[in-house]
Amino acid sequence: MYETLGSEDVHIHAHGSAGHLSLSRPKAIHALTHGMCLELSEAFVAWADDDLIKVVMIDHAEGRGFCAGGDINLLRKSAIEDGGLAGRRFFYDEYRLNHQLFTYEKPVVAFMDGITMGGGVGISQPARYRVATENTRFAMPETGIGLFPDVGGGWYLSRLDGRIGQYLALTGARLDGAECLWAGLATHYLPQEKLAEAKARIARNGGQIEEILTDLSITPPEAQIAQSAEVIAHHFASDRYEDILESLGADDREWSTKELAVLQRKSPQSCKVSLRQLRDAASLTDFADNMMGEYRIASRVLTLPDFAEGVRALIVDKTNDPKWTPARPEDVSEDLIDEIFAPLPENEEWKPL
Repeated sequence: MYETLGSEDVHIHAHGSAGHLSLSRPKAIHALTHGMCLELSEAFVAWADDDLIKVVMIDHAEGRGFCAGGDINLLRKSAIEDGGLAGRRFFYDEYRLNHQLFTYEKPVVAFMDGITMGGGVGISQPARYRVATENTRFAMPETGIGLFPDVGGGWYLSRLDGRIGQYLALTGARLDGAECLWAGLATHYLPQEKLAEAKARIARNGGQIEEILTDLSITPPEAQIAQSAEVIAHHFASDRYEDILESLGADDREWSTKELAVLQRKSPQSCKVSLRQLRDAASLTDFADNMMGEYRIASRVLTLPDFAEGVRALIVDKTNDPKWTPARPEDVSEDLIDEIFAPLPENEEWKPL
């Protein structure tokens, strides 16, 4: 075993042929700070040319959840106090990390054991192997706080079958491990009790990851979301948000009534942004172009009213009563959406490492 590096928040070490990155902010469910993103990125750079390292594993050191997201409190403080400067720096380097994983030549194994949301999705979905368990709870809940499914969410969600991605992006619905495997968001389903064995075997035999994970995989429970696949494809078929609301409103079945109520609590601006984001991302062929587009969006929505208000209502005050601006979908103009998606000045555009 190599010397343990990193900080209190990220444990960086290696076993045998495996580099091992463990997130360690248990009180924050391992939410990513700016410093953590930089540490993870530096480790990937160091191991890229290390012939002893054949595979990289990402997991969490202790506590519940793999990674609950990004540092929302930092982002809100930046939006209020410095015009979003610190927030944009965070997004810039976080998105570089996301792209770095996506293009990494050595195999990466992400163990999505527990809560995997937002920023946690960004560091697990680019991995070649994505392991779900009975504890996995996957979601992109950003429309509830005035953001959008970033960290590559546009790329991943737009490529799911049957408009499942649009459903997840708008509603923030949570999937369990079986549902993640069914949707293609996970590549393997292991019982939590087998994870330690999987990691140890991978460290000893970095060239046999597929065989090891397949050997330890079990048949998951039925994916409950599969029962709703047809109705999701029907109601979320349009890229126009008003059409989706109208479709759900015209259906008096319990499922549709429930999902309409969910959407009515989300930021109308964020929902329209998310639909445009996924529509645009579906036609891209380069992940870097996707991340450049998401950085443009993030740079704008960070300082628009809905983000600070959404975080206040759901996270800070926990009153769950956000006052969205604009309050109604029909008042979110196409001109506003166009401004959010417009290119940045050349010297401010996002670029990969």
